[in-house]
Amino acid sequence: MSKVEISLPAPAFKELFATPEMPDLGPRRRAGTLSVDAVNARLDEFFTRTGKIIARQNQELIRSAVLLWHDHFDASHEISQGIGTPDGSFLHGILHRREPDYWNAKYWFRRVGSHACYPAIARTVGEFLAAKNQSALASRLVPRGHWDAFAFVDACEEAANPSAAAELRDHLRAVQQIEFNLLLAHLCAGRRGAA
Repeated sequence: MSKVEISLPAPAFKELFATPEMPDLGPRRRAGTLSVDAVNARLDEFFTRTGKIIARQNQELIRSAVLLWHDHFDASHEISQGIGTPDGSFLHGILHRREPDYWNAKYWFRRVGSHACYPAIARTVGEFLAAKNQSALASRLVPRGHWDAFAFVDACEEAANPSAAAELRDHLRAVQQIEFNLLLAHLCAGRRGAA
């Protein structure tokens, strides 16, 4: 499975996501992830260096995202459930999709509305799936060039079936990484006073 490269704002930030493999579509814990304490320590150091740039609310969203990337659902959920913005709802939706609680994930994606990341997700996912000759999946997840978070939830639910093709799961994990990385880039770009 090939990882999808998306530029995050600072090279040091990328270290927070250094895991041997991408997160699973479901709740499976992976080897090689950081502990909650290690994630928090690295983030505290990162935010100390960038604290005057990244809005406080975005710092908490980034913390929730990194914890989720490292498979710490409860710690991530504790943060994201208390942030009633489209960004918080987006993270909350991803968390419940991976949990898996697909109905609840869709509830949170309804609360997101039309997120600022969706056009970039649609473009990047469309390009990725076209390169993989996955036109049917692309037309499902990016109909008429627009990201469909609900179709992605449905696809993840279908991929959870043990009879689903491993190739589908691999493509969806890569799509999840695209979604996640673009949301993180958006959160890191959030300046003080913009949250």
